[in-house]
Amino acid sequence: MIAYLAGKIVAKSPTQVQLDIGGIAYELNISLNTYERIEELDKARLFTKLIIRENEHTLYGFYEEDEKKLFTKLISVKGVGPNTARVILSYMSPKETVSAILHDNVAAFKKVKGVGPKTAQQIILDLKNKVAKENLALNNDKVPNQNDNNIREEAISALLALGFQRTQVVKIVDKTLAQDVTYDQVEVLIKAILKQL
Repeated sequence: MIAYLAGKIVAKSPTQVQLDIGGIAYELNISLNTYERIEELDKARLFTKLIIRENEHTLYGFYEEDEKKLFTKLISVKGVGPNTARVILSYMSPKETVSAILHDNVAAFKKVKGVGPKTAQQIILDLKNKVAKENLALNNDKVPNQNDNNIREEAISALLALGFQRTQVVKIVDKTLAQDVTYDQVEVLIKAILKQL
């Protein structure tokens, strides 16, 4: 199994990154947490998780190994697939996710698209002891980001990739930007929108 990939970043968005390794570009699905950490980088080493389905193989990439471990735990819960786990780790930081699990914060998980009350309770029930036992030392320090003139389009693209409907996404992105034009980081805008969806 692939433990990590290290190479030159040839393309990136809030939901995906392409790493060139020896002339071969690997495409990895990522969370907003990982995107924040690699946004200013030209090269990166990402820990990986390969998900094999009947008709596709999908690689997920993580800036920190603890985020990968948390993702792996989340997808072990009944009703939580890889995309839902990625949305959870985009809506909340890994540290916030662990905190929600340890403090029985069902409401935090219910705010995430695709997570209902039963699934939220199942996540906490299945993972509380595991997370507490491993004592995940999650580091959520953010790296400074540059302004991006294409924030609206990147936000729309990222939200579509996370499974939201285009008409709903365009409407809420424009509404959010109209209310506050100071968004200068796409991940901040996306997180604000995820709280409304």
